[in-house]
Amino acid sequence: MGTVDFTSTKYYTNRELSWILFDRRVLNEARDKTIPLFERLKFLSITASNLDEFFMVRVASLKDMVNAGYDKKDIAGMKPAEQLEAIDKAIHELVELQYSTWNRSLVPKLAKSGLQIVEKHEDLTAEDGAFVDRYFEQNVYPVLTPMAVDSSRPFPLVRNKSLNIAALVSKKTDPEELEFATVQVPSVLNRIVLLPTDGKGKRIIFLEEIIERNMNRLFLNYDIVCAHPFRIMRNADLTIDEDEAADLLKEIEKQIKKRQWGEAIRLEVEEGMDKRLLKILKKELHMGEQNIYQINGPLDLTVLMKIYGLEGFDALKTPKYTPQTVPELPAGCDIFEQIRKGDVLMHHPYQSFEPVVEFIRQAAKDPKVLAIKQTLYRVSGNSPIIAALAQAAENGKQVSVLVELKARFDEENNIGWARMLEKAGCHVIYGLVGLKTHSKITLVVRKEEDGIRRYVHLGTGNYNDSTAKLYTDIGLLTCNVAVGEDATAVFNMLSGYSEPLGWNKLSVAPLWLKDKFLYLIDREKKHAAAGRPARIVAKMNSLCDRDIIAALYAAAAAGVKIDLIVRGICCLKVGIKDVSENISVRSIVGNFLEHSRIFYFYNDDNYEVYCASADWMPRNLERRVEIMFPIESQALKEELVHILESQLKDNRKASVLQADGTYVKPDRRGKSMLNSQDAFCWEAIERAKAAAEQTTMETRTFIPKMHQ
Repeated sequence: MGTVDFTSTKYYTNRELSWILFDRRVLNEARDKTIPLFERLKFLSITASNLDEFFMVRVASLKDMVNAGYDKKDIAGMKPAEQLEAIDKAIHELVELQYSTWNRSLVPKLAKSGLQIVEKHEDLTAEDGAFVDRYFEQNVYPVLTPMAVDSSRPFPLVRNKSLNIAALVSKKTDPEELEFATVQVPSVLNRIVLLPTDGKGKRIIFLEEIIERNMNRLFLNYDIVCAHPFRIMRNADLTIDEDEAADLLKEIEKQIKKRQWGEAIRLEVEEGMDKRLLKILKKELHMGEQNIYQINGPLDLTVLMKIYGLEGFDALKTPKYTPQTVPELPAGCDIFEQIRKGDVLMHHPYQSFEPVVEFIRQAAKDPKVLAIKQTLYRVSGNSPIIAALAQAAENGKQVSVLVELKARFDEENNIGWARMLEKAGCHVIYGLVGLKTHSKITLVVRKEEDGIRRYVHLGTGNYNDSTAKLYTDIGLLTCNVAVGEDATAVFNMLSGYSEPLGWNKLSVAPLWLKDKFLYLIDREKKHAAAGRPARIVAKMNSLCDRDIIAALYAAAAAGVKIDLIVRGICCLKVGIKDVSENISVRSIVGNFLEHSRIFYFYNDDNYEVYCASADWMPRNLERRVEIMFPIESQALKEELVHILESQLKDNRKASVLQADGTYVKPDRRGKSMLNSQDAFCWEAIERAKAAAEQTTMETRTFIPKMHQ
């Protein structure tokens, strides 16, 4: 065992290739015939949205490295250029599978279910043609801006992610001379256009097909030689020199505007595009062959979410789940009084996020509350939490809010909230130089009869009431004195750069959290080495920190049984002799996005359970402000153990990592079927029902088998 180098590159998977495997697992949901048809549409849309962000950030970053001559290898031993070559191949295969799923499976099934998609304007009947021509004249034509390219009009700037139609045109007076022209499909108009029907089902056509059909109306003195849709993806990773920025808010605003015009890194074109037209696009956009995707179907499959929203197809969707009340926090209760009775654990979205919003609302109105402090990473478009914080400041309370301006793709939104909060009288902090503040913490300071008491909310997810209906997360409300002291220290660190000498309960990145994780893993290793039972169960979004993985390998080699529930990227390999034979990895992709981070350590039959805002990634542990918090109430610990156990038994939505790097569904032979997300929905309903009926029965008994 002592001769094994656990940091060797042969023991690690490239993070980008691992991410592509994750998007493939999402795509598998779109291919699953047991899932309602419109849910499959939704999953196909999500794969496209995921891929867009992957290009704008990860592929863009690798291209920047190559352009800069950066040759350092990643943990799997791959240089940036090698990674680009590998992911180009993998993504082309993924895109091909996306459109195979769309064309061969979903489109025919939609037609049988009452939704016909007319994919080509050439397939329109004469009656349909007359309808779409009128629609174009009345609704589309006034909005369009056709652009021709000649010596006096240079190639236009094409916006990131915009859908466009490129054309070759020739003057009626000189048909031999070809010119390039383009028009942007306006995003302000609905891309889904309903066609007339005889009352049975629905028929739709995409807006770009209507525009393409009417291109001759846009270039009256020209003949249209050919016209095809295209779409480009640009580098959208912001480059901000925070040390040189005099005003971070203004600097980020400036960089956001540049995002639309970053280097083009992917070109999607309609399959069969005229080669002359494609040659012009390649030249003007400086696009290599490997970055061109010839698409057999509608470009930008995120449009399928619009189809999902069509009325009249509820029978083809999963019934909408309503988050249930938290039994310990009934509607209309005094939240502070309830927290004083004991810590409250919330499991979203199975349980409602409303108590978190109400916690801030009550604090804003309560005359006994002196101060509210909160970190905000991503919030909803019409956030009730922002409104409550503003009201609190207007009510004369001390309100301090850290708004993370560098939250990717939410920068503009967060700048708006920061300015609004400042106008309301809140003290707004824009994060720390060189770090993102990703922790989720709220501190309410209240003056009570026996003195000052601090109430704290800690969570694994954002203070976003919209995504809280879709993302699975854990939240804790407590007035534990030691946690309150730590919460004060966190905010003092954020606002005044003062580092505490130590912590009572919380573990905070970037200075302390990674060491804490390594200590906890090593402790299990020592127990196993001494011949005692040892176990680690960890649930997170991503795992790619080499130090953590090496520590897990060393622990597993010493005999620790390790079960990992990792939704997305996993750079750890399983099944390696003398290294990872004691490690299992599973990924759960279901109706809700798995987002909670839960960590269990057996600790010689004195088990400990933690929740955190951080994944096991270098960025979370070394370049962000993150918080891990212990769950100390025995009943609440058992609830979290139950969550982990249920997910380890999930054989419907789980996929298990194999030694060859692939993921397969668990063996279901002779086993009862379990979808852990459905089970959690049922349990939340039962608990809420029992609480509402005010029964004397215990609402639920959790038996944590893993530490028996």
